[in-house]
Amino acid sequence: MRLKRLGALAAAVLGVVGVTTVFGHGGVAMAHGSMTYPASRTYACYEDGRAGGGGDLNPTNPACVAAVAIGGKQPLWDWYGNLISQAAGKHREIIADGDLCGPSTKYDAYNLARDDWPTTTLRAGAPITFRYNAWAPHPGTWDQYVTKDGFDVTKPLKWSDLEPAPFNSVLNPPLGSGEYSWNATLPNKTGRHIIYSIWQRTDSPEAFYSCSDVIFTGGSGGDGQAPTAPGTPTATASADSVALSWSPSADNVGVTGYQVFREAGATDVQVASGSTTSATITGLTPSTTYQFYVVARDAAGNTSPPSAAVSVTTAGGGGTAGECAVSYATPSVWSGGFTANVSVKNTGSSAVKAWQLSWELPSGEGIAGSAWSADVAVAGGRATAKGMTWNADIAPGSSVSFGFNGTTGGNPAKPASFTLNGALCASA
Repeated sequence: MRLKRLGALAAAVLGVVGVTTVFGHGGVAMAHGSMTYPASRTYACYEDGRAGGGGDLNPTNPACVAAVAIGGKQPLWDWYGNLISQAAGKHREIIADGDLCGPSTKYDAYNLARDDWPTTTLRAGAPITFRYNAWAPHPGTWDQYVTKDGFDVTKPLKWSDLEPAPFNSVLNPPLGSGEYSWNATLPNKTGRHIIYSIWQRTDSPEAFYSCSDVIFTGGSGGDGQAPTAPGTPTATASADSVALSWSPSADNVGVTGYQVFREAGATDVQVASGSTTSATITGLTPSTTYQFYVVARDAAGNTSPPSAAVSVTTAGGGGTAGECAVSYATPSVWSGGFTANVSVKNTGSSAVKAWQLSWELPSGEGIAGSAWSADVAVAGGRATAKGMTWNADIAPGSSVSFGFNGTTGGNPAKPASFTLNGALCASA
């Protein structure tokens, strides 16, 4: 089933997934942001329409005019609302080929395969400061992909048209004056391309999508040769981290970086990137088995085949289950969300100072940003709760309790395990 058939359902659940809304033209509640440099299609057409003045939107660009003729003007007033509320990182599974630029009915017109969309001219291989409007700020990861050499903009954009790995990824970029901005290096491409950006929130399954039509100048072009696969990583584990190293890839021009992925079922998770042949992955769960692999990237944006995966099990965490115990309950559940109450007991003989409780979020779940009696944050699918100033320590035999509102695509599940300051806890 094409996702755009689910557009009405996606809109209906916006109110229960913990999002912040703003009101666009005509009183329609929408959120939350889109790429403004290089301009996304919706933003570029909005600006094109606004240029005529008079308080209305009357674009003159032919592609924008065609999009308005199909979908009306509301998508331009709501140029920052191109989203899927329950994406949960499963972008390739739920967005059909041809729907990448507008994965819901409302924005379907922005999938038109045309060569006359507004473009931004960029210099290949040069530094760039990406800008992304934040109508409603949320923590998350932004991944920027680029189309492969030979991409034809007059044909519907497919997942296979994109380079398999993002040329840029950033977690929680700086926010100022209502806009996220961060520095990156553009790939070495030539001519007409699309930069495809995915913003996946880490406090919710909600994700945002944008297609920016660009023209690269100054690129060498012609480098269609991908690097060789990196060597199989070797791993050294502690209770909550794994140090990886691998032999380098070879390339006809030169490798510019590596990306490390953790196998996670249908959608693998990028956990590190850099220019060296080593990385340390932190925030892991003790006594847990993980699989990691590495992909190399060159200056033209070509990516290597993945390395063989390494399987590694973290240590026990310097403590045994029984020195802490966690009780987890969901007393209130509604469509798309739930309330969780958590109690943490110190069953050891010494105080737990500055407690931090961590757990892997069950698949499809998120935290809506509303918590009490603790600060709760999510990064890379892992939640961490920290005590407040008035309950930061847990005396022997004592407990602390906190709660939060979560999001879910179904019935909420109990996390598989909890760690308190790196030590595995008994779970009730």
